[in-house]
Amino acid sequence: MINAILIFNNHGKPRLIRFYQYFAEELQQQIIRETFHLVSKRDDNVCNFLEGGSLIGGSDYKLIYRHYATLYFVFCVDSSESELGILDLIQVHYILQEVVMGGMVLETNMNEIVAQVELQNRMEKSEGGLSAAPARAVSAVKNMNLPEMPRNINIGDLNIKVPSLSPF
Repeated sequence: MINAILIFNNHGKPRLIRFYQYFAEELQQQIIRETFHLVSKRDDNVCNFLEGGSLIGGSDYKLIYRHYATLYFVFCVDSSESELGILDLIQVHYILQEVVMGGMVLETNMNEIVAQVELQNRMEKSEGGLSAAPARAVSAVKNMNLPEMPRNINIGDLNIKVPSLSPF
């Protein structure tokens, strides 16, 4: 069961708050602060699932979140929910953010919306793809059409025999 959906900016200011379980207003504000503190201190390249905070149910509850540009999308769920299903749902909310912001329709052209979502996905993949750069460099060198390595180099009276090198 989803207990809460929290969307806040990088400074912790709530942009959309929905609680599906009753909490007093003061406790809601504490939950928002605790949740922001938990997700904002995490590195962007770590898992998007973590144990729920002490205020929203403890170890039986999970926080599933995504950080897009300046917004955190956080779902507080119990153990019966699928983490990957919730991540898909967050993607839908992100798409909704591309269509409507501040009560105003920003974009209705589906091609433009899809292009913006794909651009965001490419940016996220490129940020995570830096660790694979050495492997891509080796692959690129292997695929280059280099002329065959010379066996003898002659410079004037100097004759140098090049040893055979093993391929990559």
